[in-house]
Amino acid sequence: MNKNPAESTMELTKLSPPQIIFGTEVDEKNSSEQFLLSMYDSVQASIFVVDVLEDGDFQYVALNPTHERWIGIRSDDLRGKKPEDILSPIDAARVRQHYADCVLFGKTISYEQCLQFQGVTTWWSTTLTPLRDVNSRIYRLIGTSSNITPVKQAQEAVGLQVEREQLLEAIAGRIHQSVELETILHQTTIELRQFLNCDRILIYRFQPDGSGVIVAASVAASDSLLGKNIIDPCFSGKHPEHYGQGCIQVVEDIYAAGLHPYHIDFLASLQTRANVVVPIFQEQDMWGLLIAHHCQESRQWQQAETGLLKQLATQIGIAVKQAELRQQLKDLKAEIELQKQKHKNQLQQVRNFEALVRRMTEQIRDRLDEAQVLQTVTQELTELLKLERCQIELYSPCQTLVTIAYEYSINLPQCRELTRQIADRLEVYQPLLQKQPLQFLEIAPGWQPNLLVMSQMACPIFDTQGILGNLWLTRPSQEAFDEFEIELVQQVANECAIAIRQTQLYQQTQTQVKELENCDRLKNQFLRNLSQELRTPITSISLAVQTLESVLTPAEILEIEIVPQLLQILHNECARESKLINDLLKLTYLEAEPEPPTLIAIDLQSWLQPIVESFRDLTNCQRQQLKLSIDRALPPLETDITDMERIITELLNHVCKYTPAGESVTVSTHLRGDAVELNISNSGLELTSNELSRIFEPFYHLSKHDPWKHSGTGLELALVQKMVRHLGGSIYVESGAGQTTFIIKFPL
Repeated sequence: MNKNPAESTMELTKLSPPQIIFGTEVDEKNSSEQFLLSMYDSVQASIFVVDVLEDGDFQYVALNPTHERWIGIRSDDLRGKKPEDILSPIDAARVRQHYADCVLFGKTISYEQCLQFQGVTTWWSTTLTPLRDVNSRIYRLIGTSSNITPVKQAQEAVGLQVEREQLLEAIAGRIHQSVELETILHQTTIELRQFLNCDRILIYRFQPDGSGVIVAASVAASDSLLGKNIIDPCFSGKHPEHYGQGCIQVVEDIYAAGLHPYHIDFLASLQTRANVVVPIFQEQDMWGLLIAHHCQESRQWQQAETGLLKQLATQIGIAVKQAELRQQLKDLKAEIELQKQKHKNQLQQVRNFEALVRRMTEQIRDRLDEAQVLQTVTQELTELLKLERCQIELYSPCQTLVTIAYEYSINLPQCRELTRQIADRLEVYQPLLQKQPLQFLEIAPGWQPNLLVMSQMACPIFDTQGILGNLWLTRPSQEAFDEFEIELVQQVANECAIAIRQTQLYQQTQTQVKELENCDRLKNQFLRNLSQELRTPITSISLAVQTLESVLTPAEILEIEIVPQLLQILHNECARESKLINDLLKLTYLEAEPEPPTLIAIDLQSWLQPIVESFRDLTNCQRQQLKLSIDRALPPLETDITDMERIITELLNHVCKYTPAGESVTVSTHLRGDAVELNISNSGLELTSNELSRIFEPFYHLSKHDPWKHSGTGLELALVQKMVRHLGGSIYVESGAGQTTFIIKFPL
């Protein structure tokens, strides 16, 4: 091979590796060549030689001893190999590109690159110099490299520190700007995952019941866990104490960290290979966890990375506290505004009631007819309290009957002169006869396009001589009457008692006057008694004014706040009684001769799923598994949609009620011959033969099996049985092997 004249000073010497590398014979007496050869062996910079083959490929020729020490590869082992033989595919492609650039440009080039030799990552600063033959073809590349790994590591450390400070500064800025907590958490997970270059960042918040939910997540793939409840099977043991002491969990490889097998399985189910878990504290309470996941392979977490996670956990705790304080302030402002408006409304109501009581007193004083006074009261109360109807009913002398004597109604049917037997509604009239106000919810009578539930209140009309009647108020909504309104209405009821009693006294007086016209002494005595009685309205007015003054004091107003709790109890019990009445009416209707059902063809595949899914939240809350299996070959089923939905809903309510935590509720449909079979079953419950024989009896309860202590009317399963039969189907129950199944069959 002809050599470049620039290289003619070198001669090939077979016994010296550097001479072989340069490919020329070297005169041992020539001191300059010997000096170059000695530099090849002794310089601290690494030198490597690459041949450019005829086909444009590259292969290594040799390394000097310095390069051998740095990369751990002997020159003899390298000779004749190509980049792919000693480097990873990615690194080999990068190296080839540099070699190709040097050949393409035909001049010395310099560059920096990161390579891995035998699993060790090293940064190099390299200069490539091309060698030409007599034909000016580049046949060899001489490379010199310096190991700049320490410099690069220092630069990376500085860069990471800057990024760390920027990340902490960003979240601190969002907290300072009072950004919404959800936005802070979401943005933090995104930026932290990019900084750590990991697969998943999660923020896990603990719930009051000990469970938890993912409130923020950033993932590399599409397996977001946001909003999911995740329960670590090992968390209920030592972990709360561990995290509660401010410790963090650093796992570089779940299979080599000595974790409990359950914990390993749990992390593996999340496709996690390495993780870091840092507690988030809100003051002294542990609010949640900041979690970093590495999924594909093990990872050696750096101290700077765990330190950053701890700092961010502290910042998140500050953000959580600030969000809580901001919400408390918002709620406080709303509550203050609500109280101000309520107080304003109450003052206006007091003024209105004062005017009403004053007018009633004037009318009573002027001895107007009772009918005119009480009829005016019903109208003015309806307008004042925005009622649908106001009634005054009076007891018979023996207190076995009540008659609606006065009424004012907006839209409801007139009921004046209607008489009721007290025994028919003893649960209502017992407290009223004991002079106790009563209120409850009631369904509006008559046909309505939509079910209309109204709030009803009754205030007894009485005086020191006994009970006279009741003042009924009907509000066209489910809004309850508060204690303040009850007190004001009771004052009006007291005035009504005065008017009624005065009328009775006046009638009695007239009778006595006719009987005792010839007896002046008795007449005078009667007039004196009448005068004493006429002082009663003035006394009542004085007491009413004092009562109003006491109501206006702040302390008395604050005492009203306990009323909503008591009213809620009345709401719940009235709703339960209303449902019982409706169920009894439905059961009675089905036991008589009901009209044939309205049949409509439905596709169970699309119709049944949303009904079952509506119980998903309930089963999740009770830690039950809800399963649905529908045979795709089912033909359309002709049935009454309303009754069918009621059947499914009542059975699912019953099954969920008696299913213990950790067990499953399963709904399945199959085609059995010429009938569609619907199965609703639950595990964890097995009934005795006596319980199976009585399960469809009205008011029969499986109370000892109820883990959730639910209440019910006791008519649900009896109704289900009646409705299934009304639709032409059959229902029965099987129980065994720790499972109970309701089986319903509808012929096609």
